[in-house]
Amino acid sequence: MSLTPSSTPADVRHAAASHKAAVRLLPILCLIYFMAFIDRTNVGLAKTSLEADVGIGAAAYGLGAGIFFISYALLEVPSNLVMHRVGPRAWITRIALTWGALCACMMFVQGPTSFYVVRFLLGAAEAGLFPALMYVVTLWFAQSQRASVVGVIYLAPCAAMILGNPFGGALMELGGSRGLFGWQWMFLVEGLLTIVVAFVVWFGLPNRPTDARWLDSDEARLLSERAAVHSTAGHTTLRGNIRVAFARPFIIALAIVYLVNQFSSVAIQYNFPSIVESIDVEGSFMIGLISGSVGIGALGGVLFIPWLQRQLRNEVLVITICSAATALTAVMYALSSNEAVRLGLIVVAMFFLIGILPIYWSLAMAHMSGLMAAAGLAFINTIGLLGGFAGPYLYGAVEAGAGGDAAVFVLLVGFSVLGVLLIPWLAHTVRRESHSSAGDQSMTPSGRGR
Repeated sequence: MSLTPSSTPADVRHAAASHKAAVRLLPILCLIYFMAFIDRTNVGLAKTSLEADVGIGAAAYGLGAGIFFISYALLEVPSNLVMHRVGPRAWITRIALTWGALCACMMFVQGPTSFYVVRFLLGAAEAGLFPALMYVVTLWFAQSQRASVVGVIYLAPCAAMILGNPFGGALMELGGSRGLFGWQWMFLVEGLLTIVVAFVVWFGLPNRPTDARWLDSDEARLLSERAAVHSTAGHTTLRGNIRVAFARPFIIALAIVYLVNQFSSVAIQYNFPSIVESIDVEGSFMIGLISGSVGIGALGGVLFIPWLQRQLRNEVLVITICSAATALTAVMYALSSNEAVRLGLIVVAMFFLIGILPIYWSLAMAHMSGLMAAAGLAFINTIGLLGGFAGPYLYGAVEAGAGGDAAVFVLLVGFSVLGVLLIPWLAHTVRRESHSSAGDQSMTPSGRGR
């Protein structure tokens, strides 16, 4: 993977070191995020079985699916601040061990109350994982490389959507074996696999370039220097970094735009299997296989949209295009009555909803580093997680009240249109941030990296 155009000898050495870092680190980051996404979303495959086996109805399922994001959001920033202190390697390993164990504990759910409790604890265990992965990117890669690198990391959830649903469906076919339901087998096996991945992280992920034995000192220095976004001495304290990160209009605007994106994308991810089942597709494996088609759309998005950004060199323009396309797709879905067309439109929506995410994070990383990056990236993700809670919960509530998914997509149309209406605000805050950066070297967003 070519990450950096080379011109000077230092550029050539940096490009070689970046390639080495990408080959060593990205498979590990993708693997841990792959398992996180499977563990987080395969509960959608169990939706119908949970209702039949332990009495968890649509509204209770929506609340349980969404309550994961409440604890996740509450602990997101504290988790990332601890990660900054102890290092990404130890903290990401801890996250994987605890969430893997709790995922396996999902097999003991007996009704709505235990479902809520385990989902809440699962969110608490996984809190901080994604911003920790983004923080690792800020330590190793220059700003010009980050959209592409984050795009590679987002291949993991795309692969999870494509492969995870059929895999989960196959595990659910084990129902009846050794007296367990199929969904119990699914949660048990996926939880144990996550614990194995935790050891892969511990043995394979250095905290920073200077800790990597497979880099020489010059390579480590180049990676660290070109990944840096310099801050003033006034931003070296915990309180100062948190205050600056949380109070900047640019960060707030980006967080709200991300919130709207997550409302739609998470609602689709959690409920697409039940939509597939509603059109008379039979068998857990076949439902999982067809449900995996949303991952194909998402995969196309994370490959194409970062490429488009490299051509246009304008993050706000790319976000505008994708937001408008998402709104148009949602309107077409609401107006369509053909089931095959509607399934295809969901895949198209995921192309834009997931494909745009690397651009959000690249734009955020351009303006933060160090402790402020740890706090700021976690803050943006925390706000987005509120959409992760609201999406499944409102979807379940509306589905239960309206008796189908038609009314649900009226909600998605509304949020998609809201996403478009927020773009001028985001563009204004980006311009302000750029003007501020031009006059303050402490906040240089991209320096040598862009």
